[in-house]
Amino acid sequence: MTDAPVRTDAEPRNAIDRFFEITRRGSSFAAEIRGGVVTFVTMAYIVILNPIILSSGTDIDGSQLDFVQLSAVTGLTAAVMTILFGLVARLPFGFAAGLGINAFLAFSVVGEVTWPEAMGLVVINGLIIVLLSATGLRRMIFDAVPMQLKIAITVGIGLFIAFIGFVNAGFVTAAASPPVALGVGGSVATVPTLLFVITLLLTGVLVARRVKGGILIGLVSGTVLAVIVEAIWHIGAKADDNPGGWGLSVPALPEQLVSLPDLSLVGQFDLFGGFGRIGALAALMLVFTLVFTNFFDAMGTMTGLAKEADLADERGNFPRLKSALIVEGVGAVVGGATSSSSNTVFVESGAGISEGARTGFANLVTGGLFLIAMFFTPLVSIVPTEVAAAALVIVGALMMSQIRFIDLTDFSALFGVFLTVSVMPMTYSIANGIGAGFIGWVAARAFSGKAKEISPLLWIVAAGFVIYFARGPVEMLLS
Repeated sequence: MTDAPVRTDAEPRNAIDRFFEITRRGSSFAAEIRGGVVTFVTMAYIVILNPIILSSGTDIDGSQLDFVQLSAVTGLTAAVMTILFGLVARLPFGFAAGLGINAFLAFSVVGEVTWPEAMGLVVINGLIIVLLSATGLRRMIFDAVPMQLKIAITVGIGLFIAFIGFVNAGFVTAAASPPVALGVGGSVATVPTLLFVITLLLTGVLVARRVKGGILIGLVSGTVLAVIVEAIWHIGAKADDNPGGWGLSVPALPEQLVSLPDLSLVGQFDLFGGFGRIGALAALMLVFTLVFTNFFDAMGTMTGLAKEADLADERGNFPRLKSALIVEGVGAVVGGATSSSSNTVFVESGAGISEGARTGFANLVTGGLFLIAMFFTPLVSIVPTEVAAAALVIVGALMMSQIRFIDLTDFSALFGVFLTVSVMPMTYSIANGIGAGFIGWVAARAFSGKAKEISPLLWIVAAGFVIYFARGPVEMLLS
């Protein structure tokens, strides 16, 4: 971390310097530009990864979102929200589609509703977060949840994302007994899966060596190798007569590298359609899970980044905290409205901070680069699922590293943490993991003589999840 103490006596050089407090925070225009570029490089993989995840989800009507259109709106929304956050909160935190929520949408929510209806629920989730942030309730709820559970949610989502990566790569496959197996016949038997392994190892080494943009370099390198392999051996797409083919897209160079972004997905959301399709109770529980998943991770990330930038006090408060939380809620609204999924602050912003970024001016640089990236969306279509899956596993590993902050010596705490972390990947549902963890935490703590340590808000949340798990019978009784 680069130290950058606040210099209250520093004179700003111009109006831009004064607005962003660049000199006052011990930074410079050169440092802000450099930090903004580095943040973009470390975040750029989301323009590929978000479409991979969202386009994998088939909704209740059998529809899927278009890969190239998703890439365009992912870049657009990341640009808009990163720039907006920089102007309003004036902090160097980049925004893009959150990996936890997009997985929840693709593999859980759209099993019950259509894609427009799912994005409508995301918009409602964002509006609730804005309201909670504006009234101060968001901070109160955040403080009520034990730190162990906050971290467990991040770890569980990490394992879930990694499991999705292994499945998408064909490294883990469904079987009769046991229910899952390694590859085909217990071994890596296809070229695409082999390229997944190569990309995973390469990316892992790059990240381990702290190479800036390691995930993006791994994705690009794996894709180039896949294009070469396809050009030589013509593997083709996976089919009944070609089980060893590429899963989602065949890696081949497009006819054109640059094109106008296809923004057809903007505005394709149905605000209340989900309530009519699955009922108010079930829809509200999905919204509740979205809200819960959305704001705990974001608040923890922002606090950590502010500390890294030497902008937070001993209680974790940082400049324009309330404004930052409100804009983060707006990210969910905008993400749902553009069908790119809820946008939130990215922990990769720490790379830009380490390069000297201390103000929102760095966000203008990062956001501008995301706008440029929209015009290169044809390139993303050549990234095979198997290569992108390696990035999913790496991101999962990075998220799992947070487990080191959990005290596992007290079983009354470990029980809820374990349920959260294990149920998510095992049931292929983030909602199930969060719910099981909260119920397990409250039950174990309450009946081990620690009921007084449980916040009343936590009791309410756990009760809500009991209803969530029993929503089928409850809906039958209510109807």
